[in-house]
Amino acid sequence: MAEPKKTKTPDHGFSHLTAKGSARMVNVSEKAPTRRVAVAEGTITLGPKITEAILDEKVKKGDVLAVARVAGIMGVKNTSRTIPLCHPIFISGCDLDLEVIKETSTLKAVCQVTTDSQTGVEMEALNGVMVALLTVYDMCKALDKGMIIGPIRLLEKSGGKSGTYKAPS
Repeated sequence: MAEPKKTKTPDHGFSHLTAKGSARMVNVSEKAPTRRVAVAEGTITLGPKITEAILDEKVKKGDVLAVARVAGIMGVKNTSRTIPLCHPIFISGCDLDLEVIKETSTLKAVCQVTTDSQTGVEMEALNGVMVALLTVYDMCKALDKGMIIGPIRLLEKSGGKSGTYKAPS
């Protein structure tokens, strides 16, 4: 098998583009694996009717929180299948917490992903949140299609060459 082609970051500064502007997956084979952790969060505005149905476990499709949690974890594991230039990586751990906030009729999702890899898990954490929130929408849309998803953001990440990031409050 041929040695992987070493390509330096093109002058335009975008690592996912060749010097000619074509898309490419960054070669991470020379990077040492390190512990990497990312945490993302997002919300969905439900409205009072859906909030009560979730809290009272009266959504006809089933246990919204349990299904959304599993769906979010599956989203984490399948990120490289939906984001074209993401590397498929081994996920060491994933915690996805869902909290219904009755006072604001919202649901908050927080996803923490861990790996010992050559590349980070920011996209996996963000994708986990997004898939969980989309699952809530899907399970509750018969009650009200006016739910609003967002904002979704990276809260923090650690590990790798770029070090630690913490989102401003």
